[in-house]
Amino acid sequence: MEIYRFDKAVGKPINLFSSNFSLMPIIKQEMKHIHIACMQLETEGVIGFHEAATNQLLLVIQGEGWVRGEAEQRIKIQAGEAAFWRQGEGHETTTKEGLTAIVIEGEDLNPEQMTRK
Repeated sequence: MEIYRFDKAVGKPINLFSSNFSLMPIIKQEMKHIHIACMQLETEGVIGFHEAATNQLLLVIQGEGWVRGEAEQRIKIQAGEAAFWRQGEGHETTTKEGLTAIVIEGEDLNPEQMTRK
């Protein structure tokens, strides 16, 4: 499992066209068979331990919780951070207070542009 950041601190300021925002790269590659979804875990929510069917990136956009890969050690994750699991890797996500995440799945998925935590 790998942990990445996508919060404002790792963003690039954009001011083209009178803009004023920060851009945080996530994925920039050609991919086929990609699936993007939003997951909302309520209080005491769990995505139970299972093998990733394909490469998977979980981007936490609200709340916090814990993730783990094959090792039983849980790693705290919060809004602005992302966990990446490779196909076949066992993984689990839990939360005490709840969290919302965008999940991107695809065999060609590789978040190499993102900043590691």
